[in-house]
Amino acid sequence: MAAPSTAAIFFLLVCGHALGDFALQTQWVAANKERPKNTDKSSPVVWPHVLLAHSLHHGLIVYLITQSLYLGIAETIVHAVCDFCKGERFFGLHVDQGIHIASKVAWTLLAV
Repeated sequence: MAAPSTAAIFFLLVCGHALGDFALQTQWVAANKERPKNTDKSSPVVWPHVLLAHSLHHGLIVYLITQSLYLGIAETIVHAVCDFCKGERFFGLHVDQGIHIASKVAWTLLAV
């Protein structure tokens, strides 16, 4: 079987991103991957674990498509930092998604 084309790798990465960020992300994950804005100290601190787990899903998707452990790790880190920054309101959803897609361009170029 021939190696996938550059366009195919990019397409699969974008599809994987859509699965991870929309279809597979539950409302609970979306709500709990951000640092709470209130100061209620009685609530358990779960957001770092949820953010990491969500980011690891994305790293796994990138690894499975590119077969590169380094790109999977890079995706995990970039996704976590990007989602953390969005959660802190440094930027909104459109910039967040733009960064995620730009990272897929980078992983595609590094994979080929």
